Amino acid sequence: MGKVAFVFPGQASQYPGMGKELAESHPSARAVFEEADQALGFSISKICFQGTEDELKQTANTQPAILTCSVAVNRVLAENGLAPDFAATSAEYSPRL
Repeated sequence: MGKVAFVFPGQASQYPGMGKELAESHPSARAVFEEADQALGFSISKICFQGTEDELKQTANTQPAILTCSVAVNRVLAENGLAPDFAATSAEYSPRL
């Protein structure tokens, strides 16, 4: 296999319910959300899983929400043997997580 690159989404890719299914399906993803909640001092997982679009549009929530989801995806992929040679973020390409 050739080189692998992950392109993580940027701001404007957030949506209510983001990361919920991943966290429910993968304990390692759930752990990422728990780590983020603790580090941030508020429940970014609740905002991602149950928050409104307006809550997620607030930059103070958007940035940690997208980062947390991206780290959770990365951790699940890594535990399944897929690690990138390169990684980047982009607001141009924003698939839903």
